[in-house]
Amino acid sequence: MGVGAGLVAGGCASVTGAAPAAGSGVANMKTAPLQTVRVGFIGVGARGSGHVGDYLKLDGVEVKAICDIHEPAAAAAKARAEKAGKPAPELYTKGPEDYRRMLERTDLDMVVIATPWELHAPQAVAAMKAGKHAFTEVPAALTVDECWELVDTSERTRRHCMMLENVCYGREELMVLNMCRMGVFGDLLHGEASYIHELRGQMNQVERGTGSWRTLHYAKRNGNLYPTHGLGPVAQYMSINRGDRFDYLSSVASPALGRAAFAKAKFPPDHKWNRIATWNCGDMNTTIVKTALGRSLMIQWDETSPRPYSRLNLIQGTKGTFAGFPNRLAIEGKTPNTHAWVEGDALKPYFEEFDHPLWKRMSEAAKGGGHGGMDFIMNWRIAYCLRNGEPLDQDVYDAASWSVIGPLSEKSVANRSASVDVPDFTRGRWKTTPPLGIVS
Repeated sequence: MGVGAGLVAGGCASVTGAAPAAGSGVANMKTAPLQTVRVGFIGVGARGSGHVGDYLKLDGVEVKAICDIHEPAAAAAKARAEKAGKPAPELYTKGPEDYRRMLERTDLDMVVIATPWELHAPQAVAAMKAGKHAFTEVPAALTVDECWELVDTSERTRRHCMMLENVCYGREELMVLNMCRMGVFGDLLHGEASYIHELRGQMNQVERGTGSWRTLHYAKRNGNLYPTHGLGPVAQYMSINRGDRFDYLSSVASPALGRAAFAKAKFPPDHKWNRIATWNCGDMNTTIVKTALGRSLMIQWDETSPRPYSRLNLIQGTKGTFAGFPNRLAIEGKTPNTHAWVEGDALKPYFEEFDHPLWKRMSEAAKGGGHGGMDFIMNWRIAYCLRNGEPLDQDVYDAASWSVIGPLSEKSVANRSASVDVPDFTRGRWKTTPPLGIVS
């Protein structure tokens, strides 16, 4: 059964060498409402297949085209559509550039990109130039120049470019956003975000799958290679690009030991992972960011160490603090005292009071969806906004500023953790763009 829509949302030089004309920003951009949202997909493997499943469930959405270099994955997505009683999407499987042929179609409104990291920015740019809204998996770009190219292209073409940061739609993250907008924590001072997720097992994917290409990044680069899952929600709490912005950062990395040890323990001596002479990427990266309003933000990343999963998800203000993993809360005048956390079952009344209206409305429909339902709610919101001509919850400035932490952390680590300026991708518009509103 399809899921209907019924909510309304509240309210450095570029790589091209010149900024678009004044007034051409895309913050809170509205596009003409679409009676039907026609979707094409580039990459329908691990993440892409989940997105296909979500869009097949949505009212007012048609899955028109599937592109993947792995024919069985494309065929499986087509079969899934047919099983759902939908028209069979056309397949594009003639090699790594066949997505360009798909982009020539005139019956696509948006493209979902779930390919290896290095393809995200080029494919999103190509989609926007072809007149399609671009929705890319994380991170949106790997270099500063790619971030600027995304911004410039979105501004010139007036097409949405959104990074699919699903964690912004988790229950806890939505609740904390609601609490921040209600002023529960007072004036915000400090945040902590992370992606700590032991993923060494991906190295078993040698010829195909995420590990076959992701593993090579640990060998070549040294910084925070995957900053956005923890960062996106905290950036929204702090109204980054919508009243504040990232100003500068400094980054340090631990030794790079875990990947080499895992390869030695799990694979033959002549295996290609053991033929890598140097694993450059420190197992743990810690990056400190200062914002234009003077707030501080710590971002950590570790996909190698045997350590329990965490995104930290901490926001601290003059009146209180929320911290995740596990969820804990201290609010002046509201929790019993601020010298001890409220946690566990004692948090239930606070969830009842502060749960985000979007989660209250959509949690039942999202049951069984990826990552606890956050994936489904994200895709539902995208379709809803496009069908109703409403601004998206994330824009190209978010995609650029959250993703650029990666390459800038690499630059800082390579220079004895020297401070590095973060570009203002909004070109000053952050000062007048209102904060992301709460669904009404």
